[in-house]
Amino acid sequence: MNVQKKNRNIGAALLFLIFGLLFFILTVRFITIQYTGEVKGQPLASKASQLYMRSDVLKAKRGTIYDREGEVIAEDSASYTLVAVLDETLTTDQENPNHVVDPRKTAAKLADYISLSEEEIYRLLTKEGRKQVEFGPAGRDLSHQVKEEIENLDLPGIGFKKDTKRFYPNGVFASHLIGYAQKEEADDKSSKITGQAGLEKSYDEMLKGEDGAIRYKGDVWNYILPNSEKQIDEPKHGKDMYLTIDKKIQTFLEDAMNKVDREYSPSKILAVVADPKTGAIVAMGQRPTYHPATREGIEKTWHNEVVETTFEPGSTMKIFSLAAAVEEGVFNPNAKFKSGKYYLDKKQPPINDHNQGRGWGTITYLEGVQRSSNVAFAYLLEKMGTDKWKQYMDKFHFGKKTGIALPNEASGNILYNWPIEKVTSVMGQGTTVTSMQMIQAATAIANDGKMMQPYVVDKIIDPASGEVTKTKPQVSGQPISPDTAIKVRDILETVITSEHGTGRQFYQLDGYSVAGKTGTAQIASPGGGYLTGRENHIFSFLGMAPKEDPELLMYVVVEKPKLEMDENGALPVSEIFKPVMQSSLQYLNIEPQKMEETRVTELPDLTKMTVQEAKDYLKEKGLSPVVIGNGDKVTDQSPKRKETVMEGEKVVIRTNGKLSMPNVTGWSKRDVLKVANLAELQINMVGTGYATKQNIKPNAPITPGEQLVVNFATQTEILEQQKAKKEVTDTEAPLN
Repeated sequence: MNVQKKNRNIGAALLFLIFGLLFFILTVRFITIQYTGEVKGQPLASKASQLYMRSDVLKAKRGTIYDREGEVIAEDSASYTLVAVLDETLTTDQENPNHVVDPRKTAAKLADYISLSEEEIYRLLTKEGRKQVEFGPAGRDLSHQVKEEIENLDLPGIGFKKDTKRFYPNGVFASHLIGYAQKEEADDKSSKITGQAGLEKSYDEMLKGEDGAIRYKGDVWNYILPNSEKQIDEPKHGKDMYLTIDKKIQTFLEDAMNKVDREYSPSKILAVVADPKTGAIVAMGQRPTYHPATREGIEKTWHNEVVETTFEPGSTMKIFSLAAAVEEGVFNPNAKFKSGKYYLDKKQPPINDHNQGRGWGTITYLEGVQRSSNVAFAYLLEKMGTDKWKQYMDKFHFGKKTGIALPNEASGNILYNWPIEKVTSVMGQGTTVTSMQMIQAATAIANDGKMMQPYVVDKIIDPASGEVTKTKPQVSGQPISPDTAIKVRDILETVITSEHGTGRQFYQLDGYSVAGKTGTAQIASPGGGYLTGRENHIFSFLGMAPKEDPELLMYVVVEKPKLEMDENGALPVSEIFKPVMQSSLQYLNIEPQKMEETRVTELPDLTKMTVQEAKDYLKEKGLSPVVIGNGDKVTDQSPKRKETVMEGEKVVIRTNGKLSMPNVTGWSKRDVLKVANLAELQINMVGTGYATKQNIKPNAPITPGEQLVVNFATQTEILEQQKAKKEVTDTEAPLN
């Protein structure tokens, strides 16, 4: 027994020593930790802090894009992502559950607010092993209103994550200029709105800013612990951008392009409106276009074609060849030339006027400009010299980028190697340009010789510092003198007001004078040569108003519109130019001019006058006398005595001499009837429109009772006849 007792005492002593030693070690360790605050060289406070430390990103606000009046074009907007909590363990209070309690009821309710079926939502809410689910694209980018409506349903377990998206309040609005920005996810699952096209892309670094961060101590639910300190790195918000675009004028342009796009279904529309005094672009658009929020339509064309696409401008280039001729002193408006055909040499086909080379006889150079005679401009080139014209093309910066600070700008191409290329360049064939180059060059005409560099960004503002970076208008050259610019505008006005003017029927405004030039250019075929067919042309107009001191400059291009047989290609172009220019001038409070009323004259009895007296009287009244007969006395007249006629109208005089047939080409049916009635001819009129052919040759003698046959055609029919009768060659000049 004693031995057993002794053994037990020894065992107890050993256990006491062991536990005592362990207690001593723990005590020393505890005291050491308390004293040093470290374990294995690692601070315990830091470890504890890391256990509870939380951090979040403070998103930088992307800069807002405004129009020049401060109207929002693009901005960040709050959006919400729908989230459902499925983990039952997250509910601590059964009366206020934090998870989805009734998946079927929840699915039925949510189906009314997001674009998923009830069954699909139910499937997501009953996924096994999932603690939380989202609803894909259908549950993202929800508006604040939808969020509130869902919250009002009081559905347990349904919550939201707040985010931002790029918002474009005007929808389709200068879309290729503004571009778009969209959310992109990084590898770490973070997301950021990034510019993808247009100004949103080219100014992305400036617009996006830099994200900040917040660090704090939080519990398992990520709530901030009481009395904990927060460390905040403030985000640097993106800079705001103010454009030169005017929302009102841009809206006028968008509406007009939509209308023409619906009615004529062209393959392409390009249009630019600018302030010629500064170079500021106040409106810019194209069709096809796209919606910047949904990108609907972007697959048709994602290029900003106003600066990226080149084409042959056609007769609008004659504005600048005219300016060069006036500047060089070789344009005499009253000098005459023989229209119809211009022969460069005997080996090549001639340069034709746009009426299949028939021309209009011997006419003045002023009338040649009004009729857009290719032959007139070929002779003007001959007068000033090809080297001189090339210098002016360089002065107007054709073949060079404008430097508008938009991506992928094209420079165009001047073909000037062969004699034929030099001649056709004055009428806009062979040489290619961009719409923006045409606008820049035209500012010299509108701005008294000073050519302004186009620009679209008015100013940039740093929201943190308030610093403003303002764009200053830049003079990019002075190709012509102020006197030349004024003369050219006066001449171009007659293209709109003259009875021979190609723009007379289409581009006149109510209360404002317009200076401008029409253009109809052929389209190069991929296989060589040019496309054929009445509609396969680029129709355009480059105009400015008011003519005396232009406030706005506008260039419109419509490619391949679908036209009725009695419609001219200038019609869809004018349906953009006229309403936009008219509305914009009124919106800018540009005072309308006091337009002189058209003079109306009551004709006297001209038979009491000699032929010369009658002609002088009619010219004094602004009328156009037409004499049939070589006598010196007036025997009859049309219109008759006491009838009223309007300024510019033809008055036919019959004399007591032998009668001869006038050239009635281009006359209306009414005027042809005047001659037929006075000469007592048997008239047979074929077709509608304007006279194109007569069976009795001009100046041939006529006798009463003789048969007169006159063929008439619309301008569209004339173009069709030209294409049917003659094959288009590379050396032919463009149509007007």
